[in-house]
Amino acid sequence: MKFKSGISEKNVIMKCGADMMLPFAVVFGIYIILFGTVSPGGGFQGGVMVAAAAVLLYLAYGYNTAKQAINTEVLRVGEACGATLYVILGLCGLFVGANFCRNIFFDNGAVGDLISAGTITFMGYSVGFKVLTGVGFLLLLMMSLLAPDADDEEEDAE
Repeated sequence: MKFKSGISEKNVIMKCGADMMLPFAVVFGIYIILFGTVSPGGGFQGGVMVAAAAVLLYLAYGYNTAKQAINTEVLRVGEACGATLYVILGLCGLFVGANFCRNIFFDNGAVGDLISAGTITFMGYSVGFKVLTGVGFLLLLMMSLLAPDADDEEEDAE
């Protein structure tokens, strides 16, 4: 069944579902990254959840829209920044005369606070950012291989 605009009923359902779930996926993934040291989850799990939002965008709107909404160059640079931040945090232990990746900020806050785990919290944030950008970049690369030609997508939209 096609509507007057030429959009099929399936596309409308996919777009409405993605529009509804996309904000929840992003916010919940960020929540998992932020609270990974005081609850189940962490940087890797939250990063993959936020990156999976790109798949929702692709399924509902197609590759061209996903590529316009998500800048691959920003993802590539962001992944390098996340890895660099992790190494810098790991080197903090060496700077105070301890081991690499040593938790040197362990006396911050009360138990259960957001930053109570010290260096581990910030390392989790950097892992979350690295995974978010790295997996997001890989997903966009895979989508580009699956994407039909731009002409086919424009014909489907008509």
